[in-house]
Amino acid sequence: MQDIKTDVLVIGAGSGGLSVAYGASQMGADVTLLEGHKMGGDCLNFGCVPSKALIAAGKHAHAMTTGAEFGVTPVAPEIDYAAAKRHVANTIATIAPVDSQERFEGLGVRVIREFGRFAGEDIVEAGPYRIKARRIVIATGSSPFVPPIPGLDAVRHYTNEDIFDLMEKPDHLIVVGGGPIGMEMAQAHVRLGCKVTVIEGAKALGKDDPEMADVVLKRLRAEGVEIVEEAQVEKVSGRDGAITVHTPRGDFTGTHLLMAVGRKANVDKLNLDAAGVKHDRSIEVGADLRTTNKKVYAIGDVAGGLQFTHVAGYHGATVIRPILFGLPAKARTDHIPWATYTDPELAQVGLTEAQAKKEHGIHLEVLRFPYHENDRAIAEGKTEGLIKVMVYKGRPVGVSIAGAQAGELIGLWALVLANKMKISQVAAMVAPYPTLGEISKRAAGQYYVPRLFENETVKKAVRFVQKYLP
Repeated sequence: MQDIKTDVLVIGAGSGGLSVAYGASQMGADVTLLEGHKMGGDCLNFGCVPSKALIAAGKHAHAMTTGAEFGVTPVAPEIDYAAAKRHVANTIATIAPVDSQERFEGLGVRVIREFGRFAGEDIVEAGPYRIKARRIVIATGSSPFVPPIPGLDAVRHYTNEDIFDLMEKPDHLIVVGGGPIGMEMAQAHVRLGCKVTVIEGAKALGKDDPEMADVVLKRLRAEGVEIVEEAQVEKVSGRDGAITVHTPRGDFTGTHLLMAVGRKANVDKLNLDAAGVKHDRSIEVGADLRTTNKKVYAIGDVAGGLQFTHVAGYHGATVIRPILFGLPAKARTDHIPWATYTDPELAQVGLTEAQAKKEHGIHLEVLRFPYHENDRAIAEGKTEGLIKVMVYKGRPVGVSIAGAQAGELIGLWALVLANKMKISQVAAMVAPYPTLGEISKRAAGQYYVPRLFENETVKKAVRFVQKYLP
C-alpha cells in the first residue's frame, strides 16, 4: 500500500467534512479528504438541495390554482413531472462545483475517492492508501433508515436517496413517515398532481410544538394530503404499481412507496473498534466532539444529536480550533435553529413551550403574535400561523414559528439565543414596514404590555406628570 502522512484526515465530503477540509487547508495544515461516494454528501445530492428544488416546482404549480382572491383566474397547470425532476438535477449540477474534487484539490487538499477504514488509532486504509494522521475527523453523515417491515423487501420502495431519480409521476404516492422529510415530499408531490397518503406510526411532525405543527397539517390536509396517524405499519404487500401498506387503521394501496421514517449514522464501514472509538447507533462524543480516541473527532449526523446540514457545518468550525491550535472548544445546541420547508413553514430554535415550562416553571412567560395581524401577511394572503417566544427573566430561551418564511424569520432569534440577548434588544429593533419581520418585533413588544400598558402604577405616574408638566 502507498503510505501517506498528513496533519488532518477528514473522512467524508459532506457539509461538515468539507468545512474542516477547507478551513484547515487554508490555515496551513496538510489535509487529506476521503470520499467513497459523491462529493457534497447527502445534502447536495439526496437531501436539502434536491428537496427544496422539488418543493419550488410544487409552489409554482400551486400558485396557478390559488389566484382567485387576487383577481387572477385559477387554471389547472400542465405539469411535466420529468421536467420538474430535471430542474432538481440542474440545481444540483449548478451547486456541485462548490463542493467538487477539483475545487478542493485547487485549495491544496489531497482528495482520495475511497471509503476509509481504521487500521489503528491514527491509521486509516482507503483503497491502495494507508494514511497516518495527527488528527482524524469522521464526517460520514447518515443514510435513510429502512425498518425490517415484513414484505417490504419484495416491493419497489424509494428513500430520499433515489426518489429524486424517479422521472415518472406517481399516480398515488404512499409516504411512510410523517416527519419533516415525509411531509415536505408529500406536499411537493400533491402540488405536482399526485394523490398522496402519509402513514405515521405516532403523530405527524411529532417532534415539533403541537400547536405549530397543527398549522402545517391543516394546510396539507386542505391541499389533499391524506394523513393517517397512530398507524404503525405491520406489513407491505403487492407489486409494482399496486403496493399495499397494512396498518391497524386499515390498508392503503398506492402506485409508489416512499420510506421516510428516520436516519441511521454511517458507521458500518469504518472499523471503529480498531481505533478504540466507542459507538453504538452513532459515535460517542463529548461536548468537544472528541471521541474515546483523543486523536479522533466525529461531527455532524454520525455523532448523533441534531441531524441538520448547518449543524454539521457548525461542528466542523468548532473542531478546527482544537485540531489546529490545541485550544479548547465546545459545541452548543441551545442556539441551533431548524426548519421544515412545507408551506407554511415550521421553524424552531431553543426550547419549545412544553420544554421551557418543564425547565422554568411558573417563571416562564410565553409571548405570542399571529400572522393575521401583520400587514404584509394580509397583503399577500399569508395569514396562517403565529410566533411564540419563550422568555425567562427577560431573555428568550426558545422560539417557535409556523407561517410564511418561518425559516427566514428564525434566523434573528438564532442570533438572539446564540448571544444570550435580552428581549428588550429585539423590541428596540426597527423593522422596515411592511415586512413579515415585524412579526418578531411585535412579539417582543408583547413582553411590555402587562408592564406598561396594563400597569396601574405606570398609568398613575403618567397622569401625575401630565398634570404638572408645563
